[in-house]
Amino acid sequence: MAAHDTRYLVFDIESVADGPLVSRLRYPGENLPPETAIARYRGELQAETGKDFIPYTFQLPISLVVARVGKDLRLIDLTSLDEEHSRPHEITRRFWEGWRHYGRPRLVSFNGRGFDLPLLELCAFRYGIQIPDWFAEDARNFDQPRYRYNTAAHLDLHEWITNSGASRFNGGLSLAANLIGKPGKTDVAGHMVQDLWAAGRAADIHAYCRGDVLDTYFVFLRSRVVAGDIDLKREQTLIDEARRWIEERAGECPGLEKYLAAWGEWQNPWA
Repeated sequence: MAAHDTRYLVFDIESVADGPLVSRLRYPGENLPPETAIARYRGELQAETGKDFIPYTFQLPISLVVARVGKDLRLIDLTSLDEEHSRPHEITRRFWEGWRHYGRPRLVSFNGRGFDLPLLELCAFRYGIQIPDWFAEDARNFDQPRYRYNTAAHLDLHEWITNSGASRFNGGLSLAANLIGKPGKTDVAGHMVQDLWAAGRAADIHAYCRGDVLDTYFVFLRSRVVAGDIDLKREQTLIDEARRWIEERAGECPGLEKYLAAWGEWQNPWA
């Protein structure tokens, strides 16, 4: 399909800590090896908060999967950026250039406003990547794409569900996906990515990221039912088409077979 057929970019990021940065800023003068610095910081966070996830300001993207979705809400393509090399600077560049190439389509994420996009903005800062059309500083603040409540530029489904943080949504994307019969988390979860990366299991990370993007796509479809853009019949047709799309590519795309194996069916209480 032509670039102008893409109306939405559904995306997700997996990231790992920048060990040299952690060593330099958290433990100045100690000359800690990157792996040691990361382990020490994670231990401190675990003791303080009960979670060992290092803040995004110390993170680098190593997997970014994007689903292109058409105006008719059909799944067009599923792409992992720079999968072969997982270079943070190249992932960042390709994301922003892709957004521009497809005519600045509406971004769709789950908690992307709180993590994924701040990380991509910070990486643009780090690598000197120009994204003036994202910041749009000459526009009125509510017309700027990165404005928190500009859902026409970026629909964060977590914020959509929680009314921009007015309520808590315990369970995250995995819960939202399971409510509509989709896999959610299986044998990999976000807190495992750092250790998987250290163990050289990048392929498992990319497969996990693909699954998250597919879950996000299906949650997005249900959000469009609730918002009145489509009805349940149309949603189920789109889901059936997406499943056939996934089945056709499962043998050549890591993670898709596992996703299909965990596939569930939403039970319509009115059926």
